[in-house]
Amino acid sequence: MNLQLVIPIALALAMDAFGVAMATGAAVKKVRLSHALIVGTWFGVFQAVMPLAGWLCGMTMKSAIHGVDHWIAFALLTFIGCKMIYESFKMESIEDKPDPMNPRVLFVLAVATSIDALAVGVSFAMLAVPIAGPAVIIGVTAFLISALGVWIGDKLGRLFEKRVEIFGGIVLIAIGFKILISHLTA
Repeated sequence: MNLQLVIPIALALAMDAFGVAMATGAAVKKVRLSHALIVGTWFGVFQAVMPLAGWLCGMTMKSAIHGVDHWIAFALLTFIGCKMIYESFKMESIEDKPDPMNPRVLFVLAVATSIDALAVGVSFAMLAVPIAGPAVIIGVTAFLISALGVWIGDKLGRLFEKRVEIFGGIVLIAIGFKILISHLTA
């Protein structure tokens, strides 16, 4: 898979993490560089590992579903995109939650924001995409976007959080359609 598809996927996957990082930045009383680096590391590592896990799962079942792999990739990406858009309208306030810099809280947030990356890993396996490069790009992108999100959250609060989620969802749906159309017209 070329960078023209991997980078938009990485950016779309990072939108969940970005929204949560913005909320984290808004909830921390005095944001320091260390806060941004810690949140970025948690989210970046999980965003890189989950596609690997999904890819391994997908490779084990690839031969059984070879003829419909593009439909599965389309369905997964469309589902994830729709889920991101839906969830953007029902986000909860992070101010009512425990300290967002607590490692247990960061673990839960990192897992929750990277579940979509697991499904993308399955999609990559169905499309026979080597996973190492995309996983690194997804992880680094999530790290950078999340660290930036903490800083932006500190400065702007949660003003743009929902719009970011919606945009990420639309990008994933568009990529799903592109994959489906390219396989149906090949």
